[in-house]
This record gives sequence, structure tokens and C-alpha cells, in this order.
Amino acid sequence: MLFAFIGRFITLCARHAWAVVALFVVLSGASVYAGMTSLGVTTDTSKMLSPRLAWKQRSDEMGRLFPQKENLLVAVIEADLPEEGAETARALAEKLSADHKHFAFAHRPDANPYLIRNGLMFLDVKPLTSILDDTIAAQPFLAALAQDPSARGLFGALSLIAEGIKQGQANLTGFQAPLTGFANTLEQAAAGHPSPLSWERLLGGQLSDLAGRYQFVVTKPNLDFGSFQPGGEASDAMRAAINSLEFVRNGHAHVQMTGDVQLNDEEFATVAEGMVAGLVGSLALVTLWLTLAVRSWRVVVPIVITLVVGLLLTTGFAAVAVGTLNLISVAFAILFVGIAVDFAIQFSVRFRAQNPSEPGAQGMFEALRMTGEETGHQILVAALATSAGFLAFTPTAFLGVAQLGLIAGVGMMVAFVCTTSLLPALLKICRPPLNCPSMGYTFMRPVDVAIRRFRKVLLAAFAVIAVIGLALVPRLQFDGDPLHTKNPHSEGMRALRLLIDNPQTSPYSAELLTASLDDAHQQADRLAELPQVHDAMWLGSFVPVDQDQKLPLIQDAASMLLPTLMVEQTKPAPDAEALRASAAATAKALAGVLDSLPAQDPLRRIQSALLKLSQASDDSVLAANQALVRFLPAELDQLRTMLQATPVKISDIPHDIADDYLLPDGRALVEVHPNGLMTSSEALHHFVSAVQTLEPAIAGPAVDIVESANSIVRAFEQAAVAAVAMIAVILLLALRRVKDMGLVLAPLMLSALMTVVLVVVLPETLNFANIIALPLLLGVGVSFNIYFVMNWRDGVHFPLASPTARAVLFSALTTGTAFGSLAMSHHPGTASMGRLLLLSLGCTLIATLVFVPALLPKRDSDEV
Repeated sequence: MLFAFIGRFITLCARHAWAVVALFVVLSGASVYAGMTSLGVTTDTSKMLSPRLAWKQRSDEMGRLFPQKENLLVAVIEADLPEEGAETARALAEKLSADHKHFAFAHRPDANPYLIRNGLMFLDVKPLTSILDDTIAAQPFLAALAQDPSARGLFGALSLIAEGIKQGQANLTGFQAPLTGFANTLEQAAAGHPSPLSWERLLGGQLSDLAGRYQFVVTKPNLDFGSFQPGGEASDAMRAAINSLEFVRNGHAHVQMTGDVQLNDEEFATVAEGMVAGLVGSLALVTLWLTLAVRSWRVVVPIVITLVVGLLLTTGFAAVAVGTLNLISVAFAILFVGIAVDFAIQFSVRFRAQNPSEPGAQGMFEALRMTGEETGHQILVAALATSAGFLAFTPTAFLGVAQLGLIAGVGMMVAFVCTTSLLPALLKICRPPLNCPSMGYTFMRPVDVAIRRFRKVLLAAFAVIAVIGLALVPRLQFDGDPLHTKNPHSEGMRALRLLIDNPQTSPYSAELLTASLDDAHQQADRLAELPQVHDAMWLGSFVPVDQDQKLPLIQDAASMLLPTLMVEQTKPAPDAEALRASAAATAKALAGVLDSLPAQDPLRRIQSALLKLSQASDDSVLAANQALVRFLPAELDQLRTMLQATPVKISDIPHDIADDYLLPDGRALVEVHPNGLMTSSEALHHFVSAVQTLEPAIAGPAVDIVESANSIVRAFEQAAVAAVAMIAVILLLALRRVKDMGLVLAPLMLSALMTVVLVVVLPETLNFANIIALPLLLGVGVSFNIYFVMNWRDGVHFPLASPTARAVLFSALTTGTAFGSLAMSHHPGTASMGRLLLLSLGCTLIATLVFVPALLPKRDSDEV
């Protein structure tokens, strides 16, 4: 029989203990070598799902056709002044473009010359008219600045304003805001605290507001996917470049990094944060639980060695069979230890409870044989069923968990082999004391009796819970947004939150590849009509509309402004004495019109500041000049450029823009941006559903999130059905009775439904990280339940008082300790995985220790 065979095999291993240990040392060494030379880890999340999926093929095709949009590292710049932001972005892009070691390219998408030249034409007619009218009204002021782009020219322009007031020809109603801004800057300069003046805000008005608060530098870093942080070197290079910039150093500009590369690198860093401390604490608690479970270091040491060797052998198998782990399959170590420790504890607890008839070595061999005959077949069935549960995930489209299932499935059989060969050999060498009947909890006998007496009430209560769980299953939510599992306090996520409100910079876009530009135009118009869509951009979106109305307005303004703005030779830069003289002259001119100004007019403050500046030191005056006009020449150049706008068509769009929307074969891209915030899964699903209804072949990040979630849910549904079916077959073959098979599966289903209740009530949303609790729930649940059912078959009368209950409890404590360390992680995804694993483990323990004893049919020999 199988019982006797396992007992004899265990005895054989014990009799040749040192040979067995030597064999496993060799195998462990080979596994370590294989792991070091052949096992790698990839952080490339694009390979987590099968490339055979239709939506994944479209997504991969988009990545192949438009590689410049994939794996980006983005600097988001926020500055006190728009010009400081632009200068910071320009300097950063220049530095990174020269760093070919770390970056394939670096550019500023919002500083393209084509977009700057046609900036006025992208305005609607009404605001364009307003801006041009204000600019024309400021023509004398601008002309003076163009001739002399210094503080001297600026003061001279203010003198013209004073002359206009004196003659009653100056209407300053529309210039109060610019004059107030100038007054603030001038007062700071006169007080010895010069701060740059924003000419973009003074002259640009509404145009400045349309540009937004942020500047961007978009880079494509060179990645090393063999590293846990593929973009680590590029991020360090970007950070060093950022810290060297002028306005970053003086605190006037702040730069944060985001993008796929930064977010993924931060995710691993967050997962690793506190890992060493958590691992040490977890190991200490696991050792404590093992000591309390078996009460002897002579057993704890063999268990720990067996676990380590089993983990090494499983790692060696992973190196040979898989080669490269993904971010999910690396969790095989947690799953292996969590379940393999149960096998070892079950064996060791029952071993210590044996009472051999002979002393010494023969008694040791007899105890090991009896333990093997008593528990070996139970552990084998548990290992086979658990392995089947894991292997059921192997054929699914979720490659991350499929790989995990393969490794963990084989690992369960490795754990069984180690438990029935290496562990007995180590126990023989360490020689722990035997005949410990206290391995069971005799004080639990009254509880056993009470459960049997009130079994109908308990079963009815559990039935109600199961019905509630079934009713709540439709309310389970799977959040497929990977951003929701990331640390919200990381730099990348903080920067992303700055952009997520703007549809143009939101990461939740959809993309449609069309046959031609004409098709792109038609599809963009159709998609833009959807209420869930903010806009649909195609290459033609970069061609201003209503040019026939706007160009005449711009040309009329240019005819009046350009003759005075196009200066061949500007005046030479003034020295400090010339600046003081100009400030004094302007202060005197403004003093003559103060009586005609309102009490709160900014010109009064300007006059006072100029008077003070006219008496300042050379350094103060020159610093004031630098602050006032540092950004003036660039603003005047931009105004001249925009006033020279000409008619444009699609063929005029430069390649660096066109390449993002048009392929060499004529196919064209439409980029669809959502209307409203996509921070909830419901909103994202509504957006994707709407665009897919109109265009089923649409792709893009938003579609990837929704479709990957659907694919993962389908994969787990398929795997769960297959796992239960495989486990049922194994149990039927092992137990040979349908009723006994049901006794094992019923608590497994109950624990799953109890977990559903807790997940919905707490609530705890399912996501990419925590969904691996499902295979672990199957594995642990099957193991625990099999022991109790097979003990019942063998005639055990008090299951909670038996050594099996002790082993199950301490196995749960040991496994729960490992999961508890995950629950305390700073990484939201890892923490949610730890919480869900603890919830499912707790439900499994209740089902095993309470429901199973109540469920077991009454026998003639039972007292109750």
C-alpha cells in the first residue's frame, strides 16, 4: 500500500541520513549555480499578458509603429514665471540631448517653432481680436522697447505714458494689470531684492494663460530591463542635470520626473523599501511560531533547512524552465514557503507525538516510519491538489500568473519530496526527543464536543454566510488601473497628478490607426461628438482653422507693429549712470502728473520706486536692469515671429510633429482624450466602452487598462474552474468516495465565499497585485482540509484536540506572518496583496477549524 511504501521510504532516508543530506547539498549547489547564471528578472510589464490577445496585438503594434511614444521619462517643470520655466526646460533639454549614453532623444513638445509661429492663429477669433487690439494700443511702448531693450528704454516708454496723461491722450484702463505687475517688480528692485519681470504675462495676456502652468521635457531613456530599475541610470542623469540648472538652484523653478519609466522604477523602489527589515522581522516571528509548534530547536533547524533547500531547488527549476521571472512570478518564494512550511510542520508535530516501542536509533526509525504511514499520504494528496491548483493557471493568457503557477506547482512537489526525504534525514541527525502527547490540544476536546452538538446551527449559519457571499459575487470589482497600485506619494505620481486634470496631458487616452489622413479626419470628427470624449486629435488638428478670418487680422496688426518692432540696430546697453539718469528723468515726468492719477494707480508706486532707484548704487541699478529686461528680447522676438504668420496646410507641419500622427505608408493616427477625470474604474470603463462601440479596433493606454483587466478576470475564472476540477479528480482518486471529496471541497468553496463577503464589506478592491491570493487560497485551503478529512477517515474523534489542529494553526500563523509583512509595505499594491492574503487565510482557517468539524458526518463511534 501507499501508506507502507511512504513509511519505508522515509525510514530508508533516515538510515542513510548523511548520504541524503549530501545529495541535497549537491542539488542545492547546482540550483544556486543555475540561479546565478541563468535566472533573471524583467520589469517589463508589457509582457505580463499573452501576445495572442487581439487587443494586446493592437497595443503591441502601436508600440512598434510609434516607438517614440513608449517608455518615456518626462520632466514636468513648474516655475514662478513662464520665462523661467521655459529657460529651465530649454537648458534641460539641451543637456539631455547631448547625453547619448542615457537618452535616445530629449525634446520640448510645447516649444516647437511651428507652434510658436502660428500661436496666434490657434486662438479663436474673438480672443485673437482682443489680444491684437491690446498689442496695437501698446505700440508706442513696444516701439521704444524695441529700439532700446533695457531698463533705460523701459523708463523712456514710461515717460511717454506720462506725456500722454499730461495731454489727456492716454487711456490706461486696459493696462492696469501690466502696470501693477511692473510696479511690484520695480519696487523689489529698488529695495535691493530684484526679481525677474515676466514680459510674457505683461504682453501676452490671455495668450500666456492658454500656455498652461507647466513646461515639459520629454525623453526616451536607454533602458536596462535586466535591472530592477531599468531607467535608474537615466533618472540619475536627469536628476543631476536638473540640479545644475540656474532657476532650480535658486528655487524659482521646480522639476519633477514622471512617465512610464519613472513610475515603474519607483514601484520597485517602493516595494523594496523596508523589505530587509520586514524580512528579518518576519523570519524572527516564523522561527518563534516554529519553536512554539514543535518545542525543540532540534526540529526547528531541520524544518528551516528543509524549507531553504526546497526553495533553492524550486529556484533552480525556475532558472531551467523559465529563465526570466516577471514581477508576479517572483512571488513564488512567498507561496512556496507559505505552503511548504505546512507540510514540514504537519510531519514534525506528528513525529514528536509518536511513542515508539523501542528506545534509541531503532525507536527513531520506528517513529519516522509511523509518521510516514500516518501523514505521508495526506501530505502527498495535499501536494498533488495544491500543485494542480497552481498548474491550472499555466495555460491562461495572464502570463505573469501562468509563470507563477508553473513554478509554484512544481515547487509543491519539490516540497513533498524534501519533506519525506531530507526532513527525516535531518531529524535523524538532530535526534529530537519523542513521545510528546502534548503536541495536541487536549483542552480543545470540549470545543470539539460543542461543535458536534450544535453542528446543525453552525452549518445553518455557514450556509447563510455562503448565500450572502454568492449574492455579493457580482459586486466584486477588479481595478485594472496600474496607477492605483503605485505609491501616491512618489515623485512620479505627484507629477502625474499635476497633469491628470488636463485632457491633453492625461495618461488615459485612446488611439485609432486609420488607413489615411482623410479617414483620420472623418473618424476624429465622429469620435469628438461622443459625450465621453473631450477631443480627438489627428494631424490636421495642428492646422489652424478659420485662417481666412484670422490672417487678415494678424496682417493688419503686423502692418502697424512690425515697422516699429523690426529694428536693425538697437541702442548699446546702458551703464549704471545712464540707468540712474533715465530713472530720475522718468520719476520727474511722472511726478508732474501724479495729481491727475487716482490714489491707487500703480504709476504712483512706479514713480516712487524710480526716484529711489535713481539714487541707488551701481550694483543695485545694474541688478535692477537685469531683472526688468532679462526676458524682454526673447518676448519681442516671439511677438515678431507670430505677427509674420502665413497660411499653413498639413504638408507644412514639421516631421517632428507629423511623425507622431502619420506613418510612411500613409496610415494616420487619431488620439482620443477623455472628457472628465478618469480616476475611477467606472469612469474609465464608460470612456472605453463608448469609443469601442464606435470603433472596436481602437487601442491606447485607456483601452489597455480596461482590456487587460477583462483578460485577467477571464484568466482567473478559467483557472479557478480548471483548478477545482483538477483538485476534485485528484481527491476522488485519492479518497475514492464522492462524499469525502465533497467534504474537502465544501470548506474550500465556503472560505472563498467568506473572503468575498469581507472584500465587499471592508471594502478591498481586487487589483493586479492582490489577485494572486486566489491560487494561494486554493493551495492552503486544500492542504488544511485534506488533513482533517483524512484524519476523520482514519478514526480521529477530536479533530481540534489532535496534533493536526496544532500543526494547522501554527502553519497558518507562520504563513500569516509572511503575509503580514507584505501588508505593512509602503507600496499600495503589495500592501493590498498582504491584506487580501491575510483575509483569505483567516477565512480558510475558520472554515477548516470550525466548519469542517461540524460538516464531518457522524460515525457510530462518535460520542455526540
